[in-house]
Amino acid sequence: MSDTTRGTDGPGDGTRAVRAGLPEPVKHEPTLPGPVFAAHFHLPGDPTGPYTYGRDENPTWTLLEQAVGELEAPGRDDVETLVFASGMAAISAVLFSQLRAGDAVVLPDDGYQALPLARAQMEAYGIEVRTAPTGGDAQLEVLEGAKLLWIETPSNPGLDVCDVRRLADAAHAQGALVAVDNTLATPLGQRPLELGADFAVASGTKQLTGHGDVLLGYVAGRDAEAMAAVRRWRKIVGAIPGPMEAWLAHRSIATLQLRVERQNATALRLAEALRERPEVTGLRYPGLPDDPAHKIASQQMRRYGCVVSFTLPSRDRADRFLDALRLVDDATSFGGVRSTAERRGRWGGDAVPEGFVRFSVGAEDPEDLIADVLRALDATAG
Repeated sequence: MSDTTRGTDGPGDGTRAVRAGLPEPVKHEPTLPGPVFAAHFHLPGDPTGPYTYGRDENPTWTLLEQAVGELEAPGRDDVETLVFASGMAAISAVLFSQLRAGDAVVLPDDGYQALPLARAQMEAYGIEVRTAPTGGDAQLEVLEGAKLLWIETPSNPGLDVCDVRRLADAAHAQGALVAVDNTLATPLGQRPLELGADFAVASGTKQLTGHGDVLLGYVAGRDAEAMAAVRRWRKIVGAIPGPMEAWLAHRSIATLQLRVERQNATALRLAEALRERPEVTGLRYPGLPDDPAHKIASQQMRRYGCVVSFTLPSRDRADRFLDALRLVDDATSFGGVRSTAERRGRWGGDAVPEGFVRFSVGAEDPEDLIADVLRALDATAG
C-alpha cells in the first residue's frame, strides 16, 4: 500500500480534503459560500454563461464537483465531475448514457444489490448483460465484444478485489469503456482514473460525506464525449441533488481524511480481533495480510476501507449479536461516523449466508468499539 498521507502529486490528503473546491478568497465573503437556492437565474438576452436554469447547473454543485474532482484526479484538468441525487442516479447515468440496444455490458455478479434492477431494465431495452465475479479478475472471461465494463472493487458486501489496471487495459484493447464503482474505497482509498478507468462512480451517501444525512452520487470522467452524454442524461432525467445536500456534502469532505484514517485503522483492529473468534467464519477485510484480496489491494489501494464482513453460525445468532451491540446501530448503508452493522441477507439479492454480517466501522474509540463487539459475541454464545 502506498503512502497514505502524502503522495508525489502535491499536498497531503488532509490538506487536499480541507481545501478541495474552495473558491478564491474574497474579503468579507465566507470561505465556503452557502447553498444557492435558485430554480432560475437572471438571464437577459441570449442564454449564455454558466447558470441559466436550476436543473442544468448550480453554483453549489460547481464547488462540490471541483472538490470531488480534486480528490479523484488531483493535478489533472482533463477530468470532469458531475454530482447526482444519489449513488444509483450516478450509476444509472453512466449505464444508460453509454449503452444502446444491441450493446453488451459486463457487470459483477457480486456487486451492489441494486445492480440486478439496472440489469433488468437494460435487458428490457435490448442490451446484453453479462456477469462474472469480482475476484480473480473473472470479468475478463466475458469481456469480448462488450461496450462497457463495470467494476466494483472492493465489492459490496463480499469485499473481493480485482486488478483495475489489468481489466482496464484488456477492455480498452477491445474498444470498451471502463467504469469503476469507487464507493467503498473512496478517492482516498484508490483513484480509478489513475488506474486506467474512464469513469470513477460513487455513492457520496457513504464514507465520502460520512454522517448518514445526505443522499448523493457522482461521476468523474476523463473522456469529454462520454461525460457530455452523462451530463445530457442528468438533464433528461433530472436526477440532481438539492443545493442544501450539495453544500452539506462539500462541508463534510473537509473531515474525510480524519474520518478515513480513524475508521480504516479501527476496521483493521476489529478484523484482527474477529479473526481470533471461533464462531466467526468467512472473515474478509482487504487490509488483513492473509485476506485473499490483500495482494492486489495493496498494489492499487492507498487505504483498505471501513467495512469488515464475516459470518456467524446462523441467522438467529447474527440477529441476537446485532441486538446485543450497544455502540453499533442495526442499519443499512456504511461509511458513517457511527458504526453500523446488519445481517445482509435480510434484503435478499446478495448471495451470502444467512448469518452474514456487514459491519461498517465508525469513528468511536477503537477500544470501546471492539470491546462492545466482543461483549456482544460473548453474550450471544450458545
